[in-house]
Amino acid sequence: MVQSAQDIVFSPALCRAARGYLDWTQEELAVHSLVSRSTIRDYEGQRHGVHRSTEAQLKLAFEKAGLCFTNDHGFPGIFCSSQREG
Repeated sequence: MVQSAQDIVFSPALCRAARGYLDWTQEELAVHSLVSRSTIRDYEGQRHGVHRSTEAQLKLAFEKAGLCFTNDHGFPGIFCSSQREG
């Protein structure tokens, strides 16, 4: 099944933006998500995509840190929830 542009709420650019918002390095994201730094580097550099399970791990790490992902009107983005964990 192919995802439409409106269904996509995670991308290399959003991954970089979320890291920037949290002031996380790729290594810190790797620790929080249990995804290798080289996979994160290649994904953010658009060298290759990631499996859905890897994407889920990355998103979960960000969500545990208090970020939420949205796709309002076809425009993907991130915002900080009010219940941020330390």
